[in-house]
Amino acid sequence: MFRTTLLALIVAAALPGAAAAQYIGGDAPPPPPAPAMGVRETPEAALARNVRILAGSPRNYEALLGAGRAALALGDGQAAAGFFGRAEEANPASWAPKVGQGAALVQLLDPQAAMRAFAAAQRLGAGQLSIALDRGLAFDLLGDQARAQSDYRVAMAGADPQEARCRLALSLAIGGRKAEALATLDPLLGRRDPGAVRTRALILALTGDADGAKAALNAAMPGMAASMEPFFRRLPTLTAPEKAAAVHFGSLPGDGPSYASPGPTGDRLADIDRLLRTPDVPPAAPTNSAPVAVNRPAAIAAPPVRSPATSVAAKRIWLQLASGNNMEALADQFRRLKSRNEELLQGISGYVAQEPSKVRLLIGPFKDTDDARIFAEDLEVAEVDAFTWTSAAGQQVRKLP
Repeated sequence: MFRTTLLALIVAAALPGAAAAQYIGGDAPPPPPAPAMGVRETPEAALARNVRILAGSPRNYEALLGAGRAALALGDGQAAAGFFGRAEEANPASWAPKVGQGAALVQLLDPQAAMRAFAAAQRLGAGQLSIALDRGLAFDLLGDQARAQSDYRVAMAGADPQEARCRLALSLAIGGRKAEALATLDPLLGRRDPGAVRTRALILALTGDADGAKAALNAAMPGMAASMEPFFRRLPTLTAPEKAAAVHFGSLPGDGPSYASPGPTGDRLADIDRLLRTPDVPPAAPTNSAPVAVNRPAAIAAPPVRSPATSVAAKRIWLQLASGNNMEALADQFRRLKSRNEELLQGISGYVAQEPSKVRLLIGPFKDTDDARIFAEDLEVAEVDAFTWTSAAGQQVRKLP
């Protein structure tokens, strides 16, 4: 089942599309050895190593956890949730997969579901320290800054005290406590930490000082502040949950685009600015042509017809089979999958969704998540791994030729 996970979840930085294509239905090379003690392994390398282990041992619990954590570090909450779900199947008595699921759901901006996962982890024996950093962010996304800050203070004794301190400072700023937020950040600013300098700019913007935020950002990253000014000026107008989503994930409410950053532990302002500079993908031209009929499975709905009065499509549910940066390689991968699973994939077309950092290979859309899950289970029997992915309203998803 994890042979195609090598395609879906090793990011372009881990393996180029052409190299990844050879692993469909074939034998993956042996995994590289784990890094020596004290040597830092990049998330890309960790994901590649663990997925190669899973290619030969799909229920390897430690590899599933390692792949999930690497996917989290890369900002791919969907992939992480899939790995942690498999880890839970392999070891249902362990609390670690539930902690990972909670963190993934936070990245997917579903704090209510994340809270349920964290509560389940605690029932299985997880302590507060193991969930505090990500549960704090879930509380922030729910608008409960007091509980968020309590968790962050606990997390400062954990594995990533610097990130906990930055999140605490941002949470205080979301609550309007500017002086406390800046004081909390001072130890990192004293070390001239670049991430803390940019977090300071966000604190100033959150508390209504857009000009101060611009000046702080220009001092650290000359020329960047001009593109961030609209973002800075909008921050104080948002609700507390919206502010948390904006500063941690670049997600803004309303009709405008959502600038989703790779994840909460990245360089927030640099990620948001990079995506602000990315031109919006124009919506597909309206058409009155009939949708292509899909014979199997019945659960997959045909794409909605666009009328001239419709500017954007609604959100749609898909199954992601692979991702990469090479469109042609993804098309080849889908053709191979169809040739090896003719009965299961008869009449089903492949689609691609292009994003700034990667291209997703999809099938669908499905009428709801239950139907998508049922077909994902059918694919699993055929050793084709897939997970659900929802396209945003107006996001262009193109059919493979």
